Amino acid sequence: MKENNDIMILDAVERYIRGEMNPDERLYFENLRKTNSEIDQLVVEHTLFLQQMNRFGEWKKFKSSLHDVHTDLAQQGKIKADKLKGGARVVYLWKKYKRVAAIAASIAGVTALTISSLIWSISPKPDNKKLQDLSRDLQKVKEDQRQYKSEVTKEVTSLKNKIPVPPTTITYKSGGSGFIIDAKGLLVTNAHVVKNAKNIAVQNKSGTTFNATIVFIDAEKDLAILKIEDENFKPFSSIPYSISKSSTDLAEPIYTLGYPRDEIVYGEGYLSAKTGFNGDTLSCQISIPANPGNSGGPVMNKQGEVIGILSTRETAAEGVVFALQARHIHKALNELRKDTSYQRIKLSNRSSLSGLARTQQVKKVEDYVFMVKVN
Repeated sequence: MKENNDIMILDAVERYIRGEMNPDERLYFENLRKTNSEIDQLVVEHTLFLQQMNRFGEWKKFKSSLHDVHTDLAQQGKIKADKLKGGARVVYLWKKYKRVAAIAASIAGVTALTISSLIWSISPKPDNKKLQDLSRDLQKVKEDQRQYKSEVTKEVTSLKNKIPVPPTTITYKSGGSGFIIDAKGLLVTNAHVVKNAKNIAVQNKSGTTFNATIVFIDAEKDLAILKIEDENFKPFSSIPYSISKSSTDLAEPIYTLGYPRDEIVYGEGYLSAKTGFNGDTLSCQISIPANPGNSGGPVMNKQGEVIGILSTRETAAEGVVFALQARHIHKALNELRKDTSYQRIKLSNRSSLSGLARTQQVKKVEDYVFMVKVN
C-alpha cells in the first residue's frame, strides 16, 4: 500500500513540475509543499532527476548526430571507419541506459491511473449538509433574481406609461361657434357643425384650445351638445345668462357673438319673424349680418337671455338669418339627463346681465362663447 502511495505522490510531483495540473490541483499541491517538507524535498529531487534525463536525451541526440557525420565521412572516403567499434559503442550505450529508460516509461504509464487516486486521497471529503445548504442558497439567489427582474420590468413599464406622448398635430377643416350652458363644460352648437367629426376642439377668446366630444345630437333640430374633456380646462363658477323658454316679440333688439374668423365678432339686429324658413316653428327669423362661422353662436336679447341658436342663413336674401328657438335646449337636456352622468345638470334660470349696458353684457358673455373646430 505504501509503495502505491509513493508512486501516486511521485506522479503528482512530476505533473506539478511539468505544469499539467489544473489551477485547483496546483493550489492544493503548493499548500501541501508548504506544510510537508518531505513532499517539498521530493519535488526538488525529482526536478533535478528530470533535468538529468533531459540532458541525457540531449547527449544521446548529440552522439547520434556525431555517428551520422562519422558514417557520412566514411562513405565519402575522407576517414577510416571502425564499424565494429562504432556498433559496439551503440550497444554499450543501450545497455548502460536501458534501465533508466525503463523507469521513465513506467512512470509515464502509471500517471493516468494514479493521479485521480492521489487527488481523492489528499482532498477533503465533501460535506453533504453544507452542499445542501449551498444548493438552497443558490436557489434563493435565483428566486431573488427572478423577483428583482420582474419588479424592474414592472417599474420600466410604469415609467414608459408615464412618459407623455407628443400630441399629434390635427388640421381642422371646418368649424363654427358654440356657447356654455353648464359651468362644468357643456356647450351648445349646431348639429351640422359637428356632423361626421373625427376630432372636435373648442377654443376660447384667449386662443386656448380644449378637446371636446359629442354627448347629444339631434340632426332634425340641428342641435348638438358637446362636453369639454380636457385636463387643462377649469370649470366656471357660474354662467351669467339664462336660457329662455318663451318666444320673443317681433322687432325686439337682439345681438349675437360668434367666430366667423379667428376672433370673436359681435353683431346686432332684431327679430323679424317668429317662425323660420317656410313657416318652420322650430326656428325664428332674425335680421342680422351673419357668416357661416357664426353657426352655433348664441342669440341674446337686451335682458341677457339666450333666445336662440344661430343656425342657417338664407343665401337667396341678404341679411336673412334663422335661429333655433332656445326652448329646444331645455328639451335636449331632458333627453341627456336619461344618462345618469348628466342627471344633476340644471340650466340657469336667472340672468345677471339684466340692466347692464350692451358693452358690459358683451364683456361678460364673450368668455363663454367658443370657436368650435372640427376635423
